[in-house]
Amino acid sequence: MAMYIRVKRNKTTYFIQCDPTETILQMKEKLSNLIDQPANDQQLVLMPAGDVLEDSKSLADQKVENDAVVALTLRKGSLTCCICLFPVLVDISIVD
Repeated sequence: MAMYIRVKRNKTTYFIQCDPTETILQMKEKLSNLIDQPANDQQLVLMPAGDVLEDSKSLADQKVENDAVVALTLRKGSLTCCICLFPVLVDISIVD
């Protein structure tokens, strides 16, 4: 059964047709054709939960459903650069 995933990067949204049995790596390979970035430089985050999606697991295994929103981050060298514009709550504690 085909499903669509919305992948957001900056102000651009990509609609990716996929199957629940496909792995995250297979989805990244589809994206690499659109954005000209290798799959191993991509990181996908399920929104709004903020869960990083694992390459070896299927969409169904990670509870990614039809019309889900996924944020795309790209690695540049050894840095990971988050280029999505979603509000994220961060708890920062300062310890002396």
